[in-house]
Amino acid sequence: MSSHSNPFSEFLLTLRAKHPDWLLGAISGIAYGLFVRSVFNYDKYLESLVGKSFIDSIGVPILYVMSISFLFFTPFAMGWLSVAIAEKIRRRSIWLWFVLPFISISIALALSVVFAWEGYICIVFAFPCMFVMGILGGISGGIYTRRRKKSSNAITMCVALLPLLVMSLENRFTPSPEIRTVETSIDIHASADTVWSNIERVPLIQPHELGFSWARSIGFPRPLEATLSHEGVGGIRHATFEHGVLFIETVDEWIPNQRLGFHIRADTANIPPKTFDEHVRIGGRYFDVLYGEYSLEPLPNGVIRLHLISRQRLSTDFDAYAGIWTDGVMRDLQQSILSVIQHRCERN
Repeated sequence: MSSHSNPFSEFLLTLRAKHPDWLLGAISGIAYGLFVRSVFNYDKYLESLVGKSFIDSIGVPILYVMSISFLFFTPFAMGWLSVAIAEKIRRRSIWLWFVLPFISISIALALSVVFAWEGYICIVFAFPCMFVMGILGGISGGIYTRRRKKSSNAITMCVALLPLLVMSLENRFTPSPEIRTVETSIDIHASADTVWSNIERVPLIQPHELGFSWARSIGFPRPLEATLSHEGVGGIRHATFEHGVLFIETVDEWIPNQRLGFHIRADTANIPPKTFDEHVRIGGRYFDVLYGEYSLEPLPNGVIRLHLISRQRLSTDFDAYAGIWTDGVMRDLQQSILSVIQHRCERN
């Protein structure tokens, strides 16, 4: 045994002898990803020490998960490290440049759910972006390492520090909230009176009335009912969903058989904390539903085209990506409600 050997080196040699040595790359990517996630979770630890009011008073945390630096550059670094370490051991098939980042990111995300760092909904939202960035990192790390076998560790260190370096720049900018609008519609073979009576109030929706919904399949609660305190402007609608989710809707436009508009406030105080992950919580820091509107458009042959429009606030550092998901969720939800209304109207 060499006099320069140490227990860690012996462990690596043993691991390589018993397992495919490319696993070292995957393990390195997983370990790095979990470490960075724990570092970016520091604001929770700080909150437990000094209280939420202090955290709110100092504004945006220095490190936070809902950031470009974490969502985009952490998986890039994970992919780079997993492939670069595997390539340094010996030359690999190029397909491993794709497989290793996938393995590292998938396992790291699964463990973040186990550790209760993230909810299932957040994992679904984040995975496509993280997978693409991980692949780009893996390809970059593979090409660099293959061309420069004797490259110094300085480049690897810079890549590992990339999320923190980008975060230092990202903290210099405060993105403005974006107001997004989603519109859906459905054609109903019924009179305007019938359609109107089914939108001003929505009696309890039975599970069999709802078709497949990809948003519900990943954990979003299903709609239950909508009540109305009184007809006309100023009326209060209570739109309830599963798991204690309640939206308080104040009617500010009431034109019978034509238009029903209302401002929306999520009853955040009474929504159970386990219903939504903190990063997708309605009425929270990153997302809120502000306004809803039904409008009836008469078509020939006694058909009513019912439009449902909603407006949402989105406040992330990556609204272009997050908006794809929030628009998709709202469109799926609205289409489910419109389908229920259609079936009820045409059944009468």
